[in-house]
Parts: sequence; structure tokens; C-alpha cells
Amino acid sequence: MPLRITDTITIEDWELTEQFVRSSGPGGQNVNKVSSAVELRFEAERSPALPGPVKGRLRRIAGRRWTKDGAVVIQVSEERSQARNREIARERMAELIRRASVAPKKRVKTRVSLNQKRKRVEAKKRRGEVKALRGSVDPE
Repeated sequence: MPLRITDTITIEDWELTEQFVRSSGPGGQNVNKVSSAVELRFEAERSPALPGPVKGRLRRIAGRRWTKDGAVVIQVSEERSQARNREIARERMAELIRRASVAPKKRVKTRVSLNQKRKRVEAKKRRGEVKALRGSVDPE
């Protein structure tokens, strides 16, 4: 089942690789018997579904989940159920790509008005005058 991210971005099943491994931590015999943890791998660098700018933002957002060969790897071992861990991993991958697909707003440069600069300088002068009046008092 393809992973639908937005109206324009859909990740096909052949682009995602799932590997099931044994989960660590508490859980009794279930931990030793069942491979419930999931490792979801998405070859983002080679994906035809993602435009170039989205790939760049995904690389920055993914951080250490981005591998040297350009893949995003998500590991989930929260639940005891393999199916639920798989579901969580797919949701996290979709959310990560969704965040990368939103272009950041351009920053509009603003200038400090001349009036504001004048007020700041006047305030500094007043403060300086107050401090200048502080000093040693002449005993006479």
C-alpha cells in the first residue's frame, strides 16, 4: 500500500524497505522469541517522488537518521505488536517527509526607522548624564 504524504507526493512500496529485528529491553520471553521491532528504510536520495528542494530539507530535518548513502532510517520498538510498530514507523516517515515538503517562509528584511535610532541615542545620553552626576561629593 503506497504511503500518501500530500496530494502531490506519494511514496511507492518498492521505495520502502522494512526489516524486523528483535526488540531490546523488558518483555520477558516475548523479547527473545518475536522480532517485533521494525526498521523502516526509505532511499530518499534516489526517490523519483521527491523534488530536489524537499530532499534537501528532508536531509536537514532527518539529522542522524539520514545515512551516508542518502537513505532515511526509522527504528521503532515501542509496542509489543509487530504490526503496530510497523504502523508507527510509517506514520513517522510520512510526518518527516510532510514537514520537509513545507517550504519555509522567506524572511523580509526590515529597517530601524530614523526616529527609533534618534530615541535610542537620546535615551543613552540621558542615562549617561545621570551616571555622570554620580561621583565623589566635594566636602566643602
